[in-house]
Amino acid sequence: MNDFYQAQRAMRKGRQAAMQRGVIAILDVGTFKTACLVLRFDEALSSTDETSNALAGQARFRVIGAATTQSRGVRFGEVDTLPETERAIRTAVQAAQKMANVRVDHVIACFAGGRPRSYGLAGKVSVEGGAVEDRDVSRVLSACETPPIGDDRMVLHAQPVNFALDHRSGLSDPRGQIGNTLHVDMHMLTVDAHTVNNLIHCIHRCDLEVAGLASASYMAGTSSLVEDEQELGAACIDMGAGSTSVSIFMRKHMIYSDTVRMGGEHISSDISRGLQIPCQTAERIKTRFGGLVATGMDDRDIIELEGNTGDWEHDRRTITRAELIGVMRPRVEEILEEVRAVLDDAGFRHLPGQRIVLTGGGSQIPGLDGLAAKYLGNQIRLGRPLRIQGLPQAATGPAFSACVGLSIASAHPQDEWWDFDMVADRTHTRSLRVALRWFKENW
Repeated sequence: MNDFYQAQRAMRKGRQAAMQRGVIAILDVGTFKTACLVLRFDEALSSTDETSNALAGQARFRVIGAATTQSRGVRFGEVDTLPETERAIRTAVQAAQKMANVRVDHVIACFAGGRPRSYGLAGKVSVEGGAVEDRDVSRVLSACETPPIGDDRMVLHAQPVNFALDHRSGLSDPRGQIGNTLHVDMHMLTVDAHTVNNLIHCIHRCDLEVAGLASASYMAGTSSLVEDEQELGAACIDMGAGSTSVSIFMRKHMIYSDTVRMGGEHISSDISRGLQIPCQTAERIKTRFGGLVATGMDDRDIIELEGNTGDWEHDRRTITRAELIGVMRPRVEEILEEVRAVLDDAGFRHLPGQRIVLTGGGSQIPGLDGLAAKYLGNQIRLGRPLRIQGLPQAATGPAFSACVGLSIASAHPQDEWWDFDMVADRTHTRSLRVALRWFKENW
C-alpha cells in the first residue's frame, strides 16, 4: 500500500511538471480502439469567451492533436498481448504528436478492465488546533481502516467523498473551519495489480512516462453526466467493446464502480457465429444495419452477406434486418440483466436520483434506450461527452467519453488520498487500534 502511495505521488508530480511545460497526452486503451489526445495548457485560454463551451471553467486547455487506432492486444479492457498493445499505443501517440506538431513525454492513461471493486471507508480524528488544517485532513484519511485487499490488488482511486465536522455533514472541504472532531467517508477503488503493471510496462516501452492512471468508467461519468446528475445521484453505463462499466455518482463524487465483462465485441461475435461470416463483416453489418426493436418494415429490408470463400451460393446469401435483430437482442438483454444486478447490489434504488445515462460506443445501437428502460427503469437517456476546445468532430461521440473525461480530470483533478502527506505513524496506530479492538471483543 505504501509503495503504490508513493508511486501515485510520483505520477502526480510528473503530471504537474508536464502541465508546467504546457503539453500532455491523454490515452484511452480500450478493447476496440486506442485513442490519444494531445492537450496544450495555456493560462491565456482561461480568459477567453467561454459561452461557446458547455463546460464552464474548463477552458484552460485545448486539444491540439487527436488520433485513434484499432486495438489488437486488449481483451475485456485489459492488456492481453504486450507487443500488439505496445504497437497500438505507439501508433496512436505518434499520429497525435504529428497532428499537434509537438513531442509528448508524459501520458495520463485510463482503462476499463482490472475487475474493479469498491470499498467504503470511514475515519475520525480530533482536531488539534481548533481550525482544520491540511495535517488534520491527512490524519483523518490515514485513520481510515484499509480492508485486506490482497497482494494481487492495487488501489486505483481513493477519494474523500464527504467530510463531517462536529455533526455538520456534507462538507466538501473542511479546511479553515473550526471544530473539535473531524469525520470522513472515503471511496476506495481497487483493481488487479497485473492489469496496471502490464499497462504501465507497455507505456514505458513506448518511451513515455506515466503521469497518472484512472478508471475509464469514472472518466466516462465525469464527461457524460451533467452537474445536477452528479450532485443528486446518477449511474453511468459505459458500453465498450470488451466490457460494460458501471459507475454511480453522488455529490459530484464516484461512490461505486463495477464492470460486466461483456460488450459490443460479444454482440459482433454472436453475429459472426450465427450468420457464419467473418468478424469484420459482422462488425460492419452491426454498425450499419443493427438494431434492437423489429418493425414490420424490417422483414423487407434485405442485407447482403458478402464473402470471399469461393463458394458462390455461400458468398451471395442474404438475410433480413429482422433476423439480424433477432441475433443481437438476446446478448444485449443479457448485458442489461447483468447491469441491473450490479445496480441492485450497489443499492442504487435508494439514491434520491434514479437517472441512468448510457454512453460508450455500444450505446449507439438503435433502440437501446427503449430496451434499457424495460430492465433498468424509465429515467434513461443517451449521453454524449461535454464539449472541450479543439476536439475534432470525429471524436465528439459517446465512444470518446472516457477520453474527454480524462482531459477534464487532468486539468481539474479531484483530491485523492495521495494528494496529502501520509502520517508517519499510520501503520503503528492502525495496528494498535486493531489490537485494542480484538482485546475488547475477546476478553
